Amino acid sequence: MTRTRSTGRPGGLLAAALLAVLLAAGAVALAQEPRFVTIGTAGVTGVYYPAGGAICRMVNPNRAEHGIRCSVESTGGSVFNLQALEAGDLDLALAQSDVAYRAVHGDGADFPAPAPDLRAVFSLHREPFTVLARADAGIAAFADLVGKRVNIGNPGSGQRATMDVIMQAMGWTLDDFAAVAELKSTDQARALCEGEIDASVFIVGHPSASVQEATAACDIVVVPVTGPEIDALVAAHPYYAAATIPGGMYRGNDADVPTFGMVAVLMTTARAGDDVIYAIVSAVFDNLDDFTRLHPALESLSAAAMARDGLVAPLHPGARRYFDEAGLSPE
Repeated sequence: MTRTRSTGRPGGLLAAALLAVLLAAGAVALAQEPRFVTIGTAGVTGVYYPAGGAICRMVNPNRAEHGIRCSVESTGGSVFNLQALEAGDLDLALAQSDVAYRAVHGDGADFPAPAPDLRAVFSLHREPFTVLARADAGIAAFADLVGKRVNIGNPGSGQRATMDVIMQAMGWTLDDFAAVAELKSTDQARALCEGEIDASVFIVGHPSASVQEATAACDIVVVPVTGPEIDALVAAHPYYAAATIPGGMYRGNDADVPTFGMVAVLMTTARAGDDVIYAIVSAVFDNLDDFTRLHPALESLSAAAMARDGLVAPLHPGARRYFDEAGLSPE
């Protein structure tokens, strides 16, 4: 029987075609693989944690389009977050504007050298410096903290970093207090109401779950933070401003309380991809009405302020691209 010898060409063409299809499918699959980004926040009872969660809630519904899967991590706070950003352990992080300024410029023991790779994305809520005291502790003014048992915040937190600056401005040392605690935000309300401490400092947007917990559980007063030393501190630093904690927000505190404060800022580094940051900014700003309804501290936000206030680090190019397109560029 005569056999016809195959040239192999039809089979070879088919194999090549199949290989091309498989390679294309693989490329599509790779393009659609999610890119994971983590936002460092703070304790779960503060505002940073739900604010970070609100950002992710705006980003994640459209991950089929941009491929980004966003999650939040509870952390020690602003100082920890910025150090973790520098080390590459976080992709984005929330931080106080004053702490971010010191990180960028290398000011203080927490940031002995400048961090030129830090970048600002956008700002969020105002954060008044808040002092809570037991109503029976005899603390009516900030200066009355001397000789009392005071929680100054856990190391690595923004409240501790700011309290260190204020103590220096007041001429205080730790020896000026009867006792010093370094509690995390999750433990402060309990310690106040159980009489372990007389007062505690918070830096937080209002209304705050931590402050509500304390004022609901026992008799707590919100202490004014005023005086010539505070005025001089605010005047000397562009990231501070006078602030007011509205009266009637917490049980037993019906009058407005004067203090000072800063702004919460979403930070990243120059290593973050422009398309990733652009997608995150777009997700929040294109749905700002929905975003501001996710937590009471976010209700008064405006796009113009978020693109301008508290941006103490260079703006990330991905954020700048969005702001340019939306007519929100701060410059």
